[in-house]
Amino acid sequence: MWSVPESHTDRADWPASSPPPWPAGVRATLWWHRSTDTARVLGPGGATVPLTLVMVVDYLDSPVGPYREILASPVLRAPGRRTGYLPRMAVPFIAVDSDPSVHGGRVHWGLPKVLAEFGGDVHGAFAASAESWRVTTSTRPRGPRLPIAGALGFAQPAENGHGLVTASARLRGHFRYARVDVRAEGPTLAAWLRPGNHHGIVITDGRMTTGPARRR
Repeated sequence: MWSVPESHTDRADWPASSPPPWPAGVRATLWWHRSTDTARVLGPGGATVPLTLVMVVDYLDSPVGPYREILASPVLRAPGRRTGYLPRMAVPFIAVDSDPSVHGGRVHWGLPKVLAEFGGDVHGAFAASAESWRVTTSTRPRGPRLPIAGALGFAQPAENGHGLVTASARLRGHFRYARVDVRAEGPTLAAWLRPGNHHGIVITDGRMTTGPARRR
């Protein structure tokens, strides 16, 4: 499974989860910045957009219950014949605090989910960590609360190295602009999650549905 060291696990016996679609209520913070040289090297190959996108999410309800998550895409896949008209995330780092969510990510979508510990508020001071890495954020929402509707897609290298696993998550809710101050430690994260203050948004409230994967 395509991943960075922070998403490595030797464990294989995860509790089974129901297949997609997965509807969920969400609160989240997203931020982005220009990709570092390390992020470009970590990219999945092929045409890419040099933008790093990171999300910290509270899933308030889901088919596996409430859980928390952090995920990051070092670059975005450029639009193309197999991926569609919009850039897609390519996610080698993703962690949650739910065993069945780990199963769902790895089995249903080809996402290298691992377990981590979380603390704080995704809209304020927040931390996610495991034995070898730690990410902290301080988020300051600004401006009015506005409606949002759209989709985020990802495209993961297939397990056998041939083709892609793609899926999309559709979101409807409300957001605010935000500034997000970030610090990251880890074998690779410190080199491609750029520290400092970044543009972002907070999803103040939303409903998101992640659909089934397609092999391309």
